[in-house]
Amino acid sequence: MTDYSPREMQGEIAKGAFRLEVHSQTVGVIYIDVPNEKVNTLKAEFAQQFLSILQQAQSTSGLKGLVITSGKKDSFIAGADISMIANCTSKEEASELSREGHILFDKLENYPLPIIAAIHGACLGGGLELALACHARVCSNDDKTRLGLPEVQLGLLPGSGGTQRLPKLVGIPSALDMMLTGKQLRAKQAQKIGLVDDVVPETILLDVAIQMAKKGKIQRAPIHWQQRLLSSRLLRNKVFSTAKQTVMRKTKGHYPAPEKIIQVVRTGVEKGAKAGYDAEAKAFGELVMTPQSAALRSLFFATTSLKNETGSAAVPAKFKQIGVLGGGLMGGGIAYVTAMRGDLAVRIKDINESGVAQALRYSWDRLTQRVNKRRMSARERDAVMAKISGTLDYQGFEHTDIVVEAVFEDLALKQKMVAEIQDVTKGHAIFASNTSSLPINQIAEKAKHPEKVIGLHYFSPVDKMPLVEVIPHQQTDAQTIATAVALAKKQGKTAIVVGDDAGFYVNRILAPYLCEAAECLMHGESIEHIDSALVDFGFPVGPFNLLDEVGIDVGTKILPILVERFGERFMAPELLDKVNKDGRKGKKNGKGFYLYEHQASSKLFFWKKAHKRQVDKSLYSLVGIHPQNHLSKIDIAERCVMLMLNEAVRCLDEKIIQNARDGDIGAVFGIGFPPFFGGPFRYMDSLGIQKTVDTMNNLAEKYGEKFRPCDRLCQMAQNNEQFFSE
Repeated sequence: MTDYSPREMQGEIAKGAFRLEVHSQTVGVIYIDVPNEKVNTLKAEFAQQFLSILQQAQSTSGLKGLVITSGKKDSFIAGADISMIANCTSKEEASELSREGHILFDKLENYPLPIIAAIHGACLGGGLELALACHARVCSNDDKTRLGLPEVQLGLLPGSGGTQRLPKLVGIPSALDMMLTGKQLRAKQAQKIGLVDDVVPETILLDVAIQMAKKGKIQRAPIHWQQRLLSSRLLRNKVFSTAKQTVMRKTKGHYPAPEKIIQVVRTGVEKGAKAGYDAEAKAFGELVMTPQSAALRSLFFATTSLKNETGSAAVPAKFKQIGVLGGGLMGGGIAYVTAMRGDLAVRIKDINESGVAQALRYSWDRLTQRVNKRRMSARERDAVMAKISGTLDYQGFEHTDIVVEAVFEDLALKQKMVAEIQDVTKGHAIFASNTSSLPINQIAEKAKHPEKVIGLHYFSPVDKMPLVEVIPHQQTDAQTIATAVALAKKQGKTAIVVGDDAGFYVNRILAPYLCEAAECLMHGESIEHIDSALVDFGFPVGPFNLLDEVGIDVGTKILPILVERFGERFMAPELLDKVNKDGRKGKKNGKGFYLYEHQASSKLFFWKKAHKRQVDKSLYSLVGIHPQNHLSKIDIAERCVMLMLNEAVRCLDEKIIQNARDGDIGAVFGIGFPPFFGGPFRYMDSLGIQKTVDTMNNLAEKYGEKFRPCDRLCQMAQNNEQFFSE
């Protein structure tokens, strides 16, 4: 380690985000530390501060180089302040923001002394663009260190030179891959593609960066020969055309940002840096003003605000050990995210050894996949697995703080489990049911401590679906709510608190959507035509594909409960019952609306099972229909989606959801409502409430009263109201 004698410079900018220290009298270290913030984000007002600190360094005699690092403990720069972008009122104003970034980072790139970025923690968006403008980058090997350009996830592109500097540094294919996916790279991954120059332990990060700065001019390794081949116009054209085809296949043209990224990168490569930077600023301004970016930013702000909410006014109780009842797919998934993301001890109970083994296998398989992809070491995998244990009785459950029940939907069984858990834990533990249909108040009916009973509704597959519905019943106390929300966050989930009624929120708005798809099928529209219509609308999968994924037996189980509670508008066509009784469970038994063939295919050194899917045409004769496809895809999507929207408004009116924000988050994260619309409530605002009401009334005249808009929608149309005022 170098023997530092840090001396804070006189004239440091008071209360600014930057400070300069001189180490060993030859290297200036600029610390970025935004006051009163947990992480550093870049704001427009920092530009002048940063230029001043650079001038201060330049006027300091004897310096051989500079290091830029963070004053925060575990974060470099998390990106630009999104509020700054959201406040832009025109594309010209947004483009000017981009140009200001160009000017600032151009000063960095052309600074007369070497500048090294010393990166520990998140280095994302504008933070990575700043690092790209430095002459070299060294980062810590800590798992917290991630590098990426996630702007595409907000409907934007990197606007401070990232589209131009990144391809020059890592080559066009790697640059496009990062920008089009928004993926975040770990330190070693970044080093492998040439994004960073060195990876070292965090304890010596600053020391290594200072030594690099002392050496003077930075010598970079040449770009890989495969990247150099792209100097050929023919090969380059192929890369760009393939990237565009891939983007269109994935986005269906709903997201303009990926296409703009490809265009802007190509402009810089083929027409030079000035044209590239001009194209970047222009495209950035245009994208900021698109409805897609506005919708995606609204989701960002919504999830950010939810992270700061506890679900109640109480302080969450502390928890160290979690119990899981049931070793099926849901129980195994809950155990996995609890141990892996939550770093908590998990005790699984099942009625037989095969159930426990299945749950343990679930975690082992997913952790081993991470090891094979070099996302974790075998030792780290084993450490996570050591947190998970199993039992056939309640041995060890006396120490659990929260028990999550994930068994099949049987009210008597769940009530029995509540009683047993409360006896074993002497009423200390929270009992959280993963029920998807049974009201929590009924599960708590016979409990000694009903205040400790709550719903935690996860979605399948648990390790991939980001949402959890937290469902208190009337007697659930405030601390139980706060603790359940805290557990969900610890598991890496986005939690919304919803009302205790049949279907809760997500399943309640999903049910009429699925039923209407079945109605369309019954009246002669083909399975693939209906699924394609909803995918074209923007859902990740169609309704029949979704039913196959979750299990037709599971997906249809809630419908009778909804019919009993809310009436005929939830009545499913007889077709779904016929399909279910035919033993078609979907993907899990290889037979549903689609047929699934398991194919073994090799990838590197491990085997991976692939699912080949095709429509099961024998289903048409089973339900007695001959598909004709009379309706357009737009008509089909309108019928299914309008019923979902109407039910979402009813849920808001009945306080099943607390606000429209939660309704949007629940629909996007729970069932894949198209993110570029921002959720059902923002979608209705963008359509116009009057137009939404008119569309529903037109559908009611054609297809029946279930389409008639609810009272709240009619009142809002009459009063010219919206769900969001901004």
